[in-house]
Amino acid sequence: MPVDASPTEGQVADAVKGNWVDRLAPAALRPYLRLSRADRPVGTWLLLLPCWWGLLLASAASGRFGLYDAWIAVGCALGAFLMRGAGCTWNDITDRHIDGQVARTRSRPIPSGQVTARRASVWMVLQALLALGILLTFNGAAIALGVLALLPVAVYPFAKRFTWWPQVFLGLAFNWGALLAWTAHDGALGWPAVILYLAGIAWTLFYDTIYAHQDAEDDALIGVKSTARLFGTRSPAWLRSFMVATVLLMSLAIILALIPAGNALAMALALAAPWAMGWHMAWQLGRLDIENEGLCLRLFRSNRDAGLLAALFLAMAQLP
Repeated sequence: MPVDASPTEGQVADAVKGNWVDRLAPAALRPYLRLSRADRPVGTWLLLLPCWWGLLLASAASGRFGLYDAWIAVGCALGAFLMRGAGCTWNDITDRHIDGQVARTRSRPIPSGQVTARRASVWMVLQALLALGILLTFNGAAIALGVLALLPVAVYPFAKRFTWWPQVFLGLAFNWGALLAWTAHDGALGWPAVILYLAGIAWTLFYDTIYAHQDAEDDALIGVKSTARLFGTRSPAWLRSFMVATVLLMSLAIILALIPAGNALAMALALAAPWAMGWHMAWQLGRLDIENEGLCLRLFRSNRDAGLLAALFLAMAQLP
C-alpha cells in the first residue's frame, strides 16, 4: 500500500488546512484517518450534537443529571467519532468509482490509490467494533436503537442513485443520536425525542443542501442526484423552509418535554436553544451564494456553531 512521504502528499482537497492528521499523524495511519474524515472534523460534530440535544433535553425533563449522564455525553462523543469514521469509510468504499469522477472527491484515499477497498473494509469493521463496545455500556433499549441505526447508515451511500432526496437519508442516520441519548438517560423512547429527531433531519436538509452545491455540476455530469440539483436556484426558499421547520419542531419537542415539570425558567432557557440556532441559520442564508463553492463549504462547516448554540441553552436549562 502506498504511504505518504510528507504531510502534503495525499491531502484531501476539502480537508481543513493544517489539520492534525496531515501534521502529526504517523504516515502509515494518514490514509485511514482520512477515510474516517479525521481531517474534516465538522461531520463528527454534526453527528454528536443531536446526541447531546437528546441527553440534555431528557435530563432537563427528569430534573437529574448524574455521573452516568456524564458518561453518556462522553460515550456519545467517542461513539460519534468512531461511527462517523465507520460510516464515511463505508461511503468511500461504495462510492469509490463515483469519487474518482468528481473534482472535490477524487483525492480521497481509495480513488487516489492511498488505500485499497479491502483494507478500508477492515478499518471500517474495527471502528464499528470499538463503537459497539461503548454502546454496550448503555441500557438495553439504547443498545437496540444503536444496532438499528446501522440500517440508515448502510442505505445512505446508495440513496443518491435512486432519489433526489439523499439528504433525507443522511438526516435519518446523522440525527439518530437524539433518540439514542434520550433513551440512554430515560430508559425508554419518548415523543419529545422523536420530534427532536425530526428537527435534526430538517437541519440536515438545510446544511447538506448547502454542502451539495459544491458538487452540483459534477453530479449532473455523472447522474448523481441531490437536493442541490433538485432545487437549483430555488434553494434559498427551500432552505428557509427547512430552517423554520427546525426551529418549530425543536420548540415543540422542548415544550412537550418540559411542560410536566412546570419550571418556567427552565422552559424559557431551553426555548432559547432553537431560536438561537435559527438566528445562526438565518445568518447563513443571508450570506449564501450557491455559485461560490468555497463559501458553501464555509457555511456548511459553520453549522457546528449553530448546533452548539442549541446545546448551550439546553445545558443552561439544567440549572434552575
